[in-house]
Amino acid sequence: MMQTRKLILSVCAALSATALYAADENAVSQFNPIQTGVNSLDIAPDARGASMGDLGVASDPDVNSQFWNPSKYAFAYSGAGVSLSYTPWLRKLVNDIFLANVAGYWKVGQGDNQAVSASLRYFSLGEVTTSGLGGAAAMTVNPYELSLDMGYSRKLSEKFSMGVVFRYIYSALGVPTSESESQMSGASAFAADIAGYYTTYPVIGRNECQWSWGWNLSNIGSKVNYDGGNDPAFLPAQLRLGTSFTFPLADYHLLSLNLDLSKILVPTRPRQNDYDMATSEGQAQYQDDLQEWKNMSSISGLFKSFGDAPGGFKEELQEIRFSLGGEYSYNDQFFVRAGYYWEHPNKGNRQYLGFGAGFQLKVVKLDASYMLATAASSPLDQTLRFTLSFDLEGIKDLFGRR
Repeated sequence: MMQTRKLILSVCAALSATALYAADENAVSQFNPIQTGVNSLDIAPDARGASMGDLGVASDPDVNSQFWNPSKYAFAYSGAGVSLSYTPWLRKLVNDIFLANVAGYWKVGQGDNQAVSASLRYFSLGEVTTSGLGGAAAMTVNPYELSLDMGYSRKLSEKFSMGVVFRYIYSALGVPTSESESQMSGASAFAADIAGYYTTYPVIGRNECQWSWGWNLSNIGSKVNYDGGNDPAFLPAQLRLGTSFTFPLADYHLLSLNLDLSKILVPTRPRQNDYDMATSEGQAQYQDDLQEWKNMSSISGLFKSFGDAPGGFKEELQEIRFSLGGEYSYNDQFFVRAGYYWEHPNKGNRQYLGFGAGFQLKVVKLDASYMLATAASSPLDQTLRFTLSFDLEGIKDLFGRR
């Protein structure tokens, strides 16, 4: 059996983006982020959501709703669309890590109340050169992670819709450790999302506004097993809840305010810091708890994640992340966005401002975003994202094929 070692340092550097705030012993003891596999699934792929502080579970439907809330497609204004997104990742550290994403949807059936959707995301960690340990020759490999998913959404009433997504995940992070191992070892997994979206149009004064609520339970599925099953990892299962309120400032001028809350639904991995490792009893208890964590199923871990933090309810609250953002639009052609994302210092310390703009010309829309980290020494600082979207139904109209 091929034995591999995971690119732990590469993955941590590329995905955790944790500020090095834990300079003293007390901070180190409190730092306890949730550990998962295939962390790239948690990276926002599109410029619109990223520019508002990584949110989108209740915002107005767009082509990239597959990631945020697939049930929104049932309320999409166009009959079909496709988008291409590109994110250079951690460019302050390296220049060859990136995330590419393709997403699209198509309204099907009669009544404009259901849609099918799909997306493909590819996360490359660039070139990694092995050190040649254990007698193996040094070599250059290209670790990556990808996911392919398909979804279906349907209106259950004039104001409410639900959607489901089924996802295949592949993570190729293993590196051969001897000359006889010529291929990288990968890990596969399957997951599903289930989501809901509710929208209504209250009248405030003389203005008709839009108030929406959304939720998305994502990446519920199997584990990824590295090293021949010796090192299982939970997928980054997540619960997102959010609301969005849009109101007109004047003719052709709209402003939307959005709030998202999210929590990773993965049990906390036991830490040696929480045990008396100076005694045999403490060591044995740690090993038993660690083995229990490794053997725990994803579904059991989902429920346990609500009450297993070593610090009790206070630490459970620290696992909740929030995003607050707004979007201004003029005549549905020009867009300006801003937002803020906050994660507790003990759980990853990702804290940053997002800015962005978009321009739509008939059937083509271009969005860009820029991230400005507020936490010290964050490698996510100055991250850019670009998204190019096409209104396929509008293209058909232009060519008179309707």
